[in-house]
Amino acid sequence: MDGLIVERLDHVSIIVTDVNRSRAFYAGVLGLLEIPRPKSFDFPGAWFQVGPEVIHLLGQPAPEPRGRRHFCLWVADVHSAARYLAATGLPVVWDRKYKIDGVDRFFTDDPDGNRVEIQGTEASMTDDAEAKNE
Repeated sequence: MDGLIVERLDHVSIIVTDVNRSRAFYAGVLGLLEIPRPKSFDFPGAWFQVGPEVIHLLGQPAPEPRGRRHFCLWVADVHSAARYLAATGLPVVWDRKYKIDGVDRFFTDDPDGNRVEIQGTEASMTDDAEAKNE
């Protein structure tokens, strides 16, 4: 009998207006590894490895409307990540309204205003006091 058995998420696509500017963000700021795209892809873009999954940047002339759509990266230390991104001048907006047990998370934006959620293990009360005030 035929069926559909999903094994994993393979990739996500993100619309960007300047591939080189976005490449600097995803590789330079986020530290993601750029991987080759198929030679048959003759349109602007770049691919980045994130564990077994891939982020596809798709270049187009105009950005998509901003909204709640986002993707999420799990990091080793979410509070260190927040301090690092804030030091680069990026927005760091903590989400405390919709709490997930055991998780601390915030949102930032890529150069085109695409929302990027950053999550990590919740800081305990004995962790850096600064973590609870970010």
